[in-house]
Amino acid sequence: MKISIGIPDADRDEVAALYWEAFGQKLGFVLGPKYQALRFIRAVLRSDHGICAHDQDGRLLGIAGFKTMQGALVGGTFTDLRRVYGWVGASIRILLLAALERDTENERFLMDGLFVAPEARGKGVGTALLDAISAEAKRRGYDVVRLDVIDTNPRAKSLYLHEGFKEVQTQSIGWLRIFFGFRSATTMVRNVYPEPINAPAAKTKAPPRTT
Repeated sequence: MKISIGIPDADRDEVAALYWEAFGQKLGFVLGPKYQALRFIRAVLRSDHGICAHDQDGRLLGIAGFKTMQGALVGGTFTDLRRVYGWVGASIRILLLAALERDTENERFLMDGLFVAPEARGKGVGTALLDAISAEAKRRGYDVVRLDVIDTNPRAKSLYLHEGFKEVQTQSIGWLRIFFGFRSATTMVRNVYPEPINAPAAKTKAPPRTT
């Protein structure tokens, strides 16, 4: 397996398709129908905000996205939405997407989506991509990786827990569940500099002897 920063141009269509397969249930009402969603995702996909896993033959296995102050794996502006959905469609969609937006903070590196090709699931691709996200966080000077997982994706949550992420808080999205199909999202974090498992106990200075 080869892990690399950035998305090759040759993989853009496949990345868009895998992204929609992974998140279409959540975003279907807002970005659908599918043909328009794929057109939008391909247009706004930022290759410099993704980490790819390929096999030895160059086949795409999975992608992990991240978000910074400069953008996200799949972001986009009102203008990008208007080009695909028109003025009215873009106006409605940008309001809904803004309500779901997650803030980018300075203290924790934000992973923004992880998805694996169906034929590559259960083969360690997700773990490798999570490790690559941690490595990228280190490179950028972060101590902690943060992600959010929705309540309708227990498989992903189990992976994150297994890989050392801890739950911080769970927030309900309220009325937005009507449009996005889930009720809550849990914020999870993992230190990129974990403490050694068998760290030696600190030595204490013996008290002075008295006579």
